[in-house]
This record gives sequence, structure tokens and C-alpha cells, in this order.
Amino acid sequence: MDYKSCLLIVAALLTTSKLSAQVHYGTDKGSIQFKSDAPLELIQAVSTDMKGIIDTEQKAFAFSVEMRTFQGFNSPLQRVHFNENYLETNRYPKASFSGKIIENIDWDKNDTYEVRTKGKLIIHGQEQERIIRGTLKVSNGMIQLRSAFTVLLEEHQISIPKIMFQKISEEIEVIIEADLEKQSL
Repeated sequence: MDYKSCLLIVAALLTTSKLSAQVHYGTDKGSIQFKSDAPLELIQAVSTDMKGIIDTEQKAFAFSVEMRTFQGFNSPLQRVHFNENYLETNRYPKASFSGKIIENIDWDKNDTYEVRTKGKLIIHGQEQERIIRGTLKVSNGMIQLRSAFTVLLEEHQISIPKIMFQKISEEIEVIIEADLEKQSL
């Protein structure tokens, strides 16, 4: 998904008619890491291909990642199992989170803000409404985004065979980091 696709998602969230007067920040190189820390195995992977956009006037956002872009598994076979058996990336190629920032932010003031976001997290084709905490650092016309949260596999209908419960955690830790720059529309 490129900036224009992300912008279309944000535009669908908006109710104003003056889209050109709004300020948008975007990225196409955000980082998403996940960790499954089970009793018998630690599985970690990262994608640096997260795409996203924030509309500061509407406090709306949209982020997505292609699931096949995750790298760093313990073995090539583990990555195959991730894509084919658990996340079914041929059927559900993307994960996304879109919604609104709850807190008010002075986007013109260089500062760090602890925020809550409320939106729809879609993984494995399953949508969950979530409130996710994060930090936004506004600095010299850029926004740095940092967030850490957990995802329960059962909430997204990701099935783990009983024989794998000692190797795959039912609760996945997720860390997101992105530097967003002002976008011209």
C-alpha cells in the first residue's frame, strides 16, 4: 500500500470537505516487530515495510503491513509455517490498524505526547476494536511514533495446534516504530 492508498483509507474516515487544507504525515518504512515467547521457543521477526499516514487536523490515522515482508525467523521453514499455516498470507495478505487519536496534540509544538488510539486492528482477516497506547514525538516538522502492545491469537482466529503450544505463545508482543514526514497532496 502506497501513500495514496493510505490516504484513501484516511479520507474515508473524514467528514470534512476541505481535504487540501489538512496536514498529513506519512511513512513507507515503518518498523513492526513481533515476538512469541513460549516455554520451548522464542520466535521473533520484523518488517520495515509498514506504511502509514496521520491526518493531524482530524486526528485520523491508517497503517498497514504486508505480512509476507516479515524477516528474521529462526529458520526458513518457520517463516513458511508463519505464512502458510498460521497467518495464511495468501488469503489475508495485510494487517492494518486505522482509527483516531484520542488525546489533543499541539502539532506545531515540539514535544512528546503519550497518546491512546482507538481503531480497528485487522489481522488474519479478523477485525478487533482496540485502544492502543503509544508515544508521539513532534520535532521539527516530523513525527516519531512508538508503541508496544500485545495481540491475542484467538481474537484473530489464528489457530495453533495443541502440539505447538509449548513453541508458540498465544499472546504475541508487538513493537511499532515509525518516523513520519509531512506529505504534499
